[in-house]
Amino acid sequence: MADRAKRSFAVTDLPGFSTIAILVFVALYAPILIMTLYSFNAGQSVASWEGWSLDWYRVAWGNEEVKKATLISLQVAAAAAVLSTALATLAALGTTRRRNFRGQTFIYVMINQPLMVPEIVTAVALLLVTAAIKKATGYSGLGYLIMAHTAFCIPFAYLPIRARLEGMDTTLETAAADLYASSWQTFRRVTLPLLMPGIFAGAMLAFVTSLDDVVITEFIKSPGQDTLPTYMLGQLRRAMKPDVNAISTMLLVFTLVILSAFFLLSRNRK
Repeated sequence: MADRAKRSFAVTDLPGFSTIAILVFVALYAPILIMTLYSFNAGQSVASWEGWSLDWYRVAWGNEEVKKATLISLQVAAAAAVLSTALATLAALGTTRRRNFRGQTFIYVMINQPLMVPEIVTAVALLLVTAAIKKATGYSGLGYLIMAHTAFCIPFAYLPIRARLEGMDTTLETAAADLYASSWQTFRRVTLPLLMPGIFAGAMLAFVTSLDDVVITEFIKSPGQDTLPTYMLGQLRRAMKPDVNAISTMLLVFTLVILSAFFLLSRNRK
């Protein structure tokens, strides 16, 4: 009885834990593996296997609409990641590197508002704002998509940056101030280098979020501004073709490359 009382609780010791874990992983990754497999299907059908082939990758690679949509996606995602990360860094510094103040929780809630409300609500709100600006200025370029994606991606960049700041020891910053370093010098030479892993994590998360977005893009984009996800959605509405599997697989590989590069960079920094 004494030994049983001293033994600490572990969720992995619960009956059926391994079985449930395996089922969860199968449910998560089996559809992705099936999609990747069928991207190499030689036939026109997406439901029956007819042999191995790279034809659909050639079709997707030679499709000018896919190239245009991919370029727009990368432009919007890169711009949104840079802008949202810069704003999220300033917000994180303003809410952590100071004494607690009245309304701090309210500001935190407002920054993370896009995470708390349905994405369709955010999309409608952004549509109203961009429509008013379009009417006043007559401009209808990619700037609206970049602005909308930036607003939506700020909380995704904010969370890892804030977490990094809260986990940082302030001893080095205090020592820099004791050595008569200005606030800017302390930030540039001490705070920013220590914060870079969080900034990279926030930028990566914002980039992937923007690259994958459909709902906000559908509401904000102008004619001829399809991103890769909205282009694929349009293709699926017409007819399910195997080249969509190839495009999805290439997008998956690209995302995995980004994640691997970030992991290696973070490991080297540590």
